[in-house]
Amino acid sequence: MAVKREVCRKTKKFLDDPNFKEHKPASGTTTNWQGRIYVVNPEKSAIAKIMGLEEKGEYAIKVR
Repeated sequence: MAVKREVCRKTKKFLDDPNFKEHKPASGTTTNWQGRIYVVNPEKSAIAKIMGLEEKGEYAIKVR
């Protein structure tokens, strides 16, 4: 069985760091998400601007 990846509820960013439990976001995390996007260059990405993303990385599109 695959391990479900955790996502920050506020920023929608995937938490891939194995030590993230020590630095868990105050807004909480969830494994209930749909779709994902990888932003390489947030300054040039129209989708990143629409979603309000300012850092490169992997993000969930829909978080519950």
